[in-house]
Amino acid sequence: MRPPGLPNVRMILVGDGSDAADDWIGRAHRRGDLCVTSDVPLASRCLAKGASVVAPERERVDRSEYRGALAGRELSRHLRELGMKTRGARGADQGRPIEVFDALDTAVHKALRETLPHPA
Repeated sequence: MRPPGLPNVRMILVGDGSDAADDWIGRAHRRGDLCVTSDVPLASRCLAKGASVVAPERERVDRSEYRGALAGRELSRHLRELGMKTRGARGADQGRPIEVFDALDTAVHKALRETLPHPA
C-alpha cells in the first residue's frame, strides 16, 4: 500500500495482533479527533478520550449509547460461552445515507472548531 503523498496523510504500521490497529487508534485519538467506525469497543475507547465518533451506518453516537452496547456485547459473549445462541451483530442501515453524511459533516465541523485557533 502506498500513501497518497499528502502532507496531512501518513501511514502507520502496527503489529500483527488481532487488535493492534484498534489499540493504536484507541491510544492516538484525543479531543477534537473524529473516528469513523462501526466497532463498538473502538468507538467507546475513542469517546472516552474525548473524540467524536460517527458510525458509517447511522448518525453520530454518544458515550451513553456505547456503554449500553458494550454491556450488551458482554452479555451476549457470556451467553455464547454457556452454549446459548445469540442473534449476532445488527446489519448496516443502508436506507439513511443523508443522515449519516449530515452527522459526519457536523462532527467534522465540531472537530475543526475544537482544534483550530480562534481569531482574536
